[in-house]
Amino acid sequence: MSDRQKCLLKEIVESYIATAKPVGSKSLCKRLKCSSATIRNEMAHLEELGLLEKNHISSGRIPSESGYKYYVENLMKPKELSESDATKLQTIFKNHELALSDAIEACVEIISEMTSYTSVVLGKNSEENALQQVSIIPLKNNHIVALVCTDKGIVQNKQFTLPATIHLDEVVKTCEIINKMLIGTPVNEVSTRLEFEIKPIIAEKIKQYETIFSIFSQTFHDFAAKSGEKVHVSGKNFLLSEPEYDDVEEIRNIMAKFEDNTFIEKIDKQNDGDGVNIYIGSESEFDPNVTVIKTTYKRNGSEGTIAIIGPKRMEYDRVVGLLTFINRELNKEDSDE
Repeated sequence: MSDRQKCLLKEIVESYIATAKPVGSKSLCKRLKCSSATIRNEMAHLEELGLLEKNHISSGRIPSESGYKYYVENLMKPKELSESDATKLQTIFKNHELALSDAIEACVEIISEMTSYTSVVLGKNSEENALQQVSIIPLKNNHIVALVCTDKGIVQNKQFTLPATIHLDEVVKTCEIINKMLIGTPVNEVSTRLEFEIKPIIAEKIKQYETIFSIFSQTFHDFAAKSGEKVHVSGKNFLLSEPEYDDVEEIRNIMAKFEDNTFIEKIDKQNDGDGVNIYIGSESEFDPNVTVIKTTYKRNGSEGTIAIIGPKRMEYDRVVGLLTFINRELNKEDSDE
């Protein structure tokens, strides 16, 4: 393409992103200092290249998927965050009282507010998380809480009702055996060791060991499931305000995918390496009518993906700038420790 055609494509993409209205030749004449006829010829050439397409409602042009792709790869420059936006995010990352997962969830909430797009975090705790302690907290009416903590500060609990025939002392004794033998075990190995190493010992020392064993077995199973994969979605309703999604069935389909983790997890499976990656329309494993821009993180035994989902008519420069900043902050935190 000629420089003028590149400039024209950039103008059309950015104009359509800003207004959601097809771009006509007249609106571009002053900006590009060309006649309307010249602009129309150049637009026709860009359409032949598959970078623009006609909108059926008007004579104006809109970017195609290929047009957006060419724009982000060749014409777009990431936009630096404003000082106020950067401060908001840095305040979260510098709050060392927050667990990493909580900090990232707070971060994506702010991202959704900043961009008016949907933000997603898909996190998982790697095998580097090791069991630190299991505790039993007695409550009223034969209720107990089993509390599991890891060396990375991840804490989860599960409540049970003890049968009247089970004494609390036996549950506590079982808990002591587990702590003595399993502390330091990677979380993803706990259930296996519990079954094959701990269960025979409990069977020798505890009368109704099957019932008590099932309490701890279920606790660790649920803990592994919850700590293994975590999905947090923020700002789903922002898509409802985008003009692209005025079709009820289309938006209903997208909203249903946000409720189905199997679709959201597809975002995590696409991985083109470090940094920020962009998947436009059909490139997205999530839905062909959206763009997904994402980055990944790995720190302190936790790893995951932060993604921003919006229309193909997305503010690419701003979103890429945002995720680049977050990626840099997470890496900086990692290197500072």
